[in-house]
Amino acid sequence: MKSKNRTGGIVWLLTVGFLVLLTVTSLFAADFIQVKGSDTEVNVVQRMAEIYIQKNKGALIAVTGGGSGVGIAAVINRTTDLANASRPMKPEEIQQARASGVDPIGVIFAVDGLSVILNPANSANSLTLEEIGRIYRGETKNWNEVGGPNLPITLYGRQPNSGTFVFFREGVVKGDYAHSMNQMNGNAQIVEVVKRDKGGIGYVGVGYVVDNGKVVPGVKVLNVARDRKSEAVSPLKLENITSGSYPITRPLYQYMDRANKQKVEDFVKFELSLEGQKIITNEGFYPITKAYREYNAQFGF
Repeated sequence: MKSKNRTGGIVWLLTVGFLVLLTVTSLFAADFIQVKGSDTEVNVVQRMAEIYIQKNKGALIAVTGGGSGVGIAAVINRTTDLANASRPMKPEEIQQARASGVDPIGVIFAVDGLSVILNPANSANSLTLEEIGRIYRGETKNWNEVGGPNLPITLYGRQPNSGTFVFFREGVVKGDYAHSMNQMNGNAQIVEVVKRDKGGIGYVGVGYVVDNGKVVPGVKVLNVARDRKSEAVSPLKLENITSGSYPITRPLYQYMDRANKQKVEDFVKFELSLEGQKIITNEGFYPITKAYREYNAQFGF
C-alpha cells in the first residue's frame, strides 16, 4: 500500500508540475517581447528595454541584432514582435508580408546622422558626397587624391543584410561597392578596425562614435558636404541634422504586424515619450522631428 500511495503521489506531483510549467510558459509567451534586426539600433533599443523593464514589473524584452534584413524577415515570418530597421521596408518585402497574412506598419523612433570615420592620423577632414562615393566605388584609391596623405585607402563597410549597407549604397555610393571593401559584422567592428588602420575609412551610426557627448577616442568623424558648392558640416551637431544641412541623415524604424500592435504598443510609446527620446539622445542619436511624429500618428503612435 505504501508503494502504491507513493506512486500516486509522484504522479500527482508530476501532473501539478506540468500544469504549473504550462501556466508559466503561457504567461511568458504572452508578456515576452522579442526585438530583432538593425545593428545600428541594437544598443539604443537594449538600453530603452532595460529602463522600461525596471519601470514595469513583469515586463520581458529581448533585443538582438543581425541586421535590418534579418529583423524584417522575422516580422514577415512571425518570429519577432518588433523589427529594428535602419531603412524602410522594400516594396517586395511588403508584398511578401501581406502574402503571408502580415500587415506591416513602421514607426520612426529616432534619427541617425550616419557618420563617415577615419583614423585620426589621416589629415583629411572633409569630403563631398561624390568624393565619398568615388572612394567606395573603388575609383579613388589613395588619400592624396582627395587632399589627404600619400596612403592607400582601405574600405570598411557592412554586410548586405544590413540596412546601413543598403542606405549608404543607394544614397552615397550610387553604384556597386568596390570588391575590395571589407564587409564587417557591425558598427562596433568598423570603429575598432578604423582605430587600427591609418588608411581606413568606414561608415557607422552616430551613436557608435559618441560617448557622453564626446567623440570616442581613436576615430575622426568627417565633415561632409552635399556638393562642392555646399559647406561641409558635422553629424555631431543637432542643428545640422534638424536643418538637413548634414546630407547623410536617416530615420530609424521599428516594424510590426498591425495585428500584434497591442502587445508592443506600450513599449513603443515609451520609446517615443520624452523620457525615451532623452535616452536616445544620451545614446548619441537624435530625437524625432514634428514631421516624424505626424507620420507615426497615422498608426496610432
